Amino acid sequence: MKTLPAPPRRGPARTAAALGGGAAALTGAAVLSLALGGRPTPPAELWAVLTGEADAFTTAVVASRLARTVVGALCGAALALAGTLMQGVTRNPLADPGLLGVNAGAAAAVVTGTALFGPATTTGALWWALPGALAAGLVAHAVGTRGGDGGTARLVLAGAVVSAVLTAYVQAVSLSMPEVFDTYRYWVVGSLAGRDLDVSLAVLPVIAAATAVALLAAGGLNALALGEEAAVSTGADTAMVRAAALVAAIVLAAAATAAVGPIGFVGLAVPHVVRALVGVDFRLQVPFALLVGPTLLLLADVAGRTVARPIELMVGVVTAFVGAPVLLYAVRRMRGAT
Repeated sequence: MKTLPAPPRRGPARTAAALGGGAAALTGAAVLSLALGGRPTPPAELWAVLTGEADAFTTAVVASRLARTVVGALCGAALALAGTLMQGVTRNPLADPGLLGVNAGAAAAVVTGTALFGPATTTGALWWALPGALAAGLVAHAVGTRGGDGGTARLVLAGAVVSAVLTAYVQAVSLSMPEVFDTYRYWVVGSLAGRDLDVSLAVLPVIAAATAVALLAAGGLNALALGEEAAVSTGADTAMVRAAALVAAIVLAAAATAAVGPIGFVGLAVPHVVRALVGVDFRLQVPFALLVGPTLLLLADVAGRTVARPIELMVGVVTAFVGAPVLLYAVRRMRGAT
């Protein structure tokens, strides 16, 4: 890709302050995730665990929270970055990772695997959901771009069709097989509970590779933001940039969905927060999404563990409460811009 003119940046002092604030917020969210739950762990006990001086029970509690904190941070980063890429490619502030049928593909794969082989462990369901999500996203991409660049409207329509077909399949199978529905209904809400470090290790290489592609495509997304004709006039390979960003978004969303189930609104809300912090330059949006996404998801998980204690709300429910106002705000801004 050719070097493109850089869009206007915010001052370096403000960017540095936002970076420091994002890192501090993520650190604070991680500490809260380790300390809070059904049984809060005081700072002294948490420190004792970190230094190896705590009792076995406290150590086990914090270890279980560490596993869900790691997977939450990974999946929050993946969903946020996927949403940023989707909004950049489609130039639609309402785009999110589910746009290309990724969530529906993962759900269809989980339902099929459960129907054929019986309920699986969390790690086992991951290996069903990941290829299903990837296949659905790539089919939507192939249909939406068949015969050349069909534009974002055609891509979105293809994703809607794939989602509708797979959702109907999921409903038909789960309603006709009660044992499948019993397993599926827990996975489909989206939760970090019960995830161990094996899940994080399984999706880490996938997320890392897709993140590298997103970082490389960031400059090209700046060109796409200028419009198709303007981007071409700068020498950008728009087809390559769009394909790379879309495939990276699909892979990121697929990995996160496979690991923790479909979690809505993170990919929708985080790009709006990031743009408010660092502006429209995707070379800044991409790394900042990797800070804001995990922070939002971890704080939502902490809220789900503590708001209705001792009952735990699944994180997918909490993010819906957080993301719905962001969606309404985005719609109002779009309405005001027309």
